[in-house]
Amino acid sequence: MLELIDAGKSLSKEDYQRVFPELEIRLGQCQRAAQAAGVPVVIVFEGWDAAGKGGNIKRLTAGLDPRGYEVVPTGPPTREELAHHFLWRFWANVPRSGHITIFDRSWYERLMVERVEGFCTEDQWRRAFREINEFERQVIEHGTVIVKFWVHIDRQEQLRRFKARERTPWKRWKIGEEDWRNRGKWRHYEVAVAEMLEKTSTRDAPWTILESNCKLYARIKALRTVSEALSRAIRRRRRDK
Repeated sequence: MLELIDAGKSLSKEDYQRVFPELEIRLGQCQRAAQAAGVPVVIVFEGWDAAGKGGNIKRLTAGLDPRGYEVVPTGPPTREELAHHFLWRFWANVPRSGHITIFDRSWYERLMVERVEGFCTEDQWRRAFREINEFERQVIEHGTVIVKFWVHIDRQEQLRRFKARERTPWKRWKIGEEDWRNRGKWRHYEVAVAEMLEKTSTRDAPWTILESNCKLYARIKALRTVSEALSRAIRRRRRDK
């Protein structure tokens, strides 16, 4: 499935500089309209290491009112979180009406890292497909918009970025032994990601693939996708009143 994705889609720097300001303004307008309409928004970023999740989030939030959004980075669960159901820690970060929460990695780690690295049992990760779909359905039925991105690069591009990080002093903190170890399990992660995308892409919460060998192309696609999703939600909210 992942091998069918054309990660090499590109956009020139000139086109990016022309389109980005327009989309930035549009997204800011959509944020204000969503606030006024009381529409909560969840944006999920998952993807390969070095695929550009942070860069996409940075550009996505550049034109937003900082009072109306929050970025939630998802790391390893704490001891307290491990004592609860794996979705417990995410419920607390579901946004209130009119606000945006951006998850830099999310509950989908159960179906990737935790599955591949053996941090959960096979029964647990197999059950998680249904649990995640039900979790998202409940959030959506409450009126929340969910936008999910898989940030995709090919294996050769990841290698190039890893080496570039090692060569660049101010980027070395981004690369470590764990990144190289995970890269060695690329095929295992491919299987897990493909199944995740297939089984958790639903009508109301579909996955959007960000073809990210070209960072500029991916950033514009992310901005456009979020703007369109918010516009649709605002129109529905106004129509239902």
